[in-house]
Amino acid sequence: MTTDHAKPPFLLAVVSAGAGDPSSTRLLADRAAGRVAALAGERGRAVTTRVIDLRTLAGEITTALTSGLTGPGLTEAATTLADADGVIAAAPVYKAGPSGLFTSFFHVLDDDLLIGKPVILAATAGTARHALVVDEQMRSLFAYLRALPVPTSLFAASEDWNDPDLRTRTDRAAVELVLLMESEFARQVKDVSWRRYQHEFGSAAGREYGVDLDSDLMKLAAGGSLSPGDAAPRG
Repeated sequence: MTTDHAKPPFLLAVVSAGAGDPSSTRLLADRAAGRVAALAGERGRAVTTRVIDLRTLAGEITTALTSGLTGPGLTEAATTLADADGVIAAAPVYKAGPSGLFTSFFHVLDDDLLIGKPVILAATAGTARHALVVDEQMRSLFAYLRALPVPTSLFAASEDWNDPDLRTRTDRAAVELVLLMESEFARQVKDVSWRRYQHEFGSAAGREYGVDLDSDLMKLAAGGSLSPGDAAPRG
């Protein structure tokens, strides 16, 4: 099938928390991204892939956790995720859970950043005993973020890399992601029902709608003061 040049390429964000170089976590994420691009191409859409390597952002993530300050790399990563049509999120498993680097990255992001976005969840470990980490721990994190994880999760232990079943699951997850990206679900949620999806303390990375900057609360938050005429009546 020829690519539909009337439509822009899908933007696919790949988040890898692999600690090594080379990294099995990055390898799994890249395999999934390759299949997404190939399958989307067969359906007439190109894919632009941007990789967010969390190893290079470790210092900024720590700073954001402890001070709330966001560095340029973390800001760029958040912008990539905000603009993405789909996401692949891959983590190594340490001590029966996704790595602290992986979870900390998503902890410092705005709560509303991933609302409605389709996501492939993936993890790697040295043993198959950790296979349920993806669905028991990572899926619950993305449920809180109100993202849309695809039904098929990916997990690779040391013995899985040459297993045809891993290729089958990767293809299945890739098809699910492509179909969800085509549906533009995240955009439609924002257009039709955004207020019903926002978190109480989320701001969609500055994309909040309907904020009254002239309210008494916002004046005080900005360091201003209220004149006697501005004070709310008591009663």
